[in-house]
Amino acid sequence: MSTSDFTTVIQVDRSPSAVFNAITNVRGWWSEEIEGDSAKLNDEFNYHYEDIHRCKVKLTEVIPNQKIVWLVEENYFKFTEDETEWTGTKPTFEITEKDGKTELKFTHVGLVPDYECFEICRDAWTNYIQNSLKKLITTGKGEPNASGKPRTENERKMSAGE
Repeated sequence: MSTSDFTTVIQVDRSPSAVFNAITNVRGWWSEEIEGDSAKLNDEFNYHYEDIHRCKVKLTEVIPNQKIVWLVEENYFKFTEDETEWTGTKPTFEITEKDGKTELKFTHVGLVPDYECFEICRDAWTNYIQNSLKKLITTGKGEPNASGKPRTENERKMSAGE
């Protein structure tokens, strides 16, 4: 794992199993429009946001209450010169107990500053992990994209063509 891969960390007063279960509830924190399964090894799901972003994801490593690795098998970005930038990257969720809390370290392996989408993707992942997923873990309700409604400022800008 390169130090230039995007990483963000949260700590919560919940069990590792609660964190694991929230992560696998992708519809609860990323997008209500996820199609497919997102909890077990070899599950596959599709994500899309309008005609701006689509991807196909496969779960390639699942260790309950410890680790989940996604492989982005296909990707399309409308807003980058290389529309497939995420293809082959690995969003990774690592769950550990630390100082009486549960720590979630999210690293999007392969999402590096050289990518044209890096700033937008960094801001979006930060919102989804630090805000939406954390709320799902701690309150039972996240803030996923809801049927085409943008969640982040960058998504609002992309929708408006800015």
